[in-house]
Amino acid sequence: MLKTTEQRLTAIRQWLKDKDIDALLVPHEDEYLGEYVPAHNERLHWLTGFTGSAGAAVITKDQAAIFVDGRYTVQVTKQVSADHFEYRHLVEEPALEWVKSHLPKGSRLAIDPRMHSASWLGMAQEQLADTLELKILDTNPIDELWHDRPEPIISTVRLMPADAVGQTCESKRLQIAELIKKQGADSVVITALDSICWLLNIRGLDVSRLPVLLSHVILHADSSLEYFLDPTRLPQDFHSHVGPNVTIHHPESLQSRIEALTSKQVILDPATSNAWFKLVLQNTGANIVHCADPCLMPKAAKNATEVAGMRACHIRDGVAMAKFLSWLDEQVSSGHLHNEATLADKLESFRYQDPTIQDLSFDTISAAGPNAAMCHYNHENQPTPGQLEMDSLYLVDSGGQYIDGTTDITRTIAIGQPSDEMIKQFTLVLKGHINVARAKFPKSTRGYQIDTLARQHLWAEGYDYDHGTGHGVGHFLNVHEGPASISKRQIDVPLTTGMVLSNEPGYYRADAFGIRIENLELVVESKTNGDFSVLGFESLTRCPIDKRNINFDMLTDTELDWLNEYHQKVWHDVSQHVEGDVKEWLRQATDNVIR
Repeated sequence: MLKTTEQRLTAIRQWLKDKDIDALLVPHEDEYLGEYVPAHNERLHWLTGFTGSAGAAVITKDQAAIFVDGRYTVQVTKQVSADHFEYRHLVEEPALEWVKSHLPKGSRLAIDPRMHSASWLGMAQEQLADTLELKILDTNPIDELWHDRPEPIISTVRLMPADAVGQTCESKRLQIAELIKKQGADSVVITALDSICWLLNIRGLDVSRLPVLLSHVILHADSSLEYFLDPTRLPQDFHSHVGPNVTIHHPESLQSRIEALTSKQVILDPATSNAWFKLVLQNTGANIVHCADPCLMPKAAKNATEVAGMRACHIRDGVAMAKFLSWLDEQVSSGHLHNEATLADKLESFRYQDPTIQDLSFDTISAAGPNAAMCHYNHENQPTPGQLEMDSLYLVDSGGQYIDGTTDITRTIAIGQPSDEMIKQFTLVLKGHINVARAKFPKSTRGYQIDTLARQHLWAEGYDYDHGTGHGVGHFLNVHEGPASISKRQIDVPLTTGMVLSNEPGYYRADAFGIRIENLELVVESKTNGDFSVLGFESLTRCPIDKRNINFDMLTDTELDWLNEYHQKVWHDVSQHVEGDVKEWLRQATDNVIR
């Protein structure tokens, strides 16, 4: 059994020698290309010890390097030995650039095509042309060497009835089949796990924090569907649930069924599908139609039933947050300054008082003081969790997966008396948050056109934040859902009625403090006196924003009105579900501010 990093590197290098290959590229991603990777597919972690959510490693016969982005430059030094790996920046020096500069012309770089997107493969082939040979592997050497590999999680398949999701599987198949025809295609290979679960009205827990099942789908233009999942996992009423013309195939038959698409026009999303599918389709003579997964936009635009579920679960999530924040204030006032792990566990315990919760929607970011300056901080990756200190800020970013929706909320809490600088920066962030929440915009508006509203007050003072302002959120599905977002990236996807996006501007001062204010926003049609209807946002999140962090003199009357109105909605919806000290805390936290 290969227990140490050195032993594993030695084994990989022996494999390179045996196969006459010069280097192996190991990305963080697995064959499903999802944001979260199940334990049995954590190949990069097995090789290096790195637990971050993005990265890659390259192993040559005498060198090795690990590539991470700015979120993990500190973490990687604590988890990965400098004796074995060079530390490189994933953006400033991508892995392929490093390989080109460290290997002679004509060297062979091995990749497992299942671990890379189809679009990445095309880019790599172009970038390495005339310099290196890209060796496409049939099997992954780590899978052969990982003898104590964890068993996959085999979760229960949950059938979501139409009255819980608003549309039957059969009607969704017919809807997507029409989109297939509009592209002039015969079939689509669907690989995004949330698209599959949305289409079939099913959920699972095969991946921590994601209510999905590790599976694949081929949907045809006549609305017939081939589903690739071990048939023994399916409940007896699965076929009546999904309707006619759905066949079940064992995952082992996936390649043969893909190869049966010979000469067909097949849609394949180059961003969400792994390169293996592209290669198999090309080899079998299919004509690939490169376009987005046709489930993305229908899934993102929630129907009335899904919207009702999102509203309801946010009220229950607000109850858990109120219980936690009132408890936290009481603990601080009595001199109990807990560590980040204790706080995260306590918040989770309040969420789990609701019987409808199925999982957290992501690992809680519980960040005290200067740790909050790392916007994707995880206390579980630290040798010792940080401790609350008086006269500082505590940032908690968390959420839940409920049977009727998904939540994601960030609050920045005053621990004692925050400094004037903390209050100023918090207020600038709040002004940006309110700008987005109050925005009115015409149909066809893209998220990047709204992003400026969140940053303008920070920009005016010479500040910014290095992450997007908002991401899509699924309905009891992925907490990070495409295709729309609010960010500087010019993503050409319009915001449409029914989409749910986060609104989370922030500010981060290294080694000092971090601030983020996040609500989820529903895109709704807004009444106007003009000649055309416009869109706007309805805040779904129900939790007070800490007034102790606000300089009210910096708020306009309109911004103050928004804050008071928002807090009255929080009080109205949450107060009827809490009592005693929690209710009194909530009353004070949501009382109107009067100049």
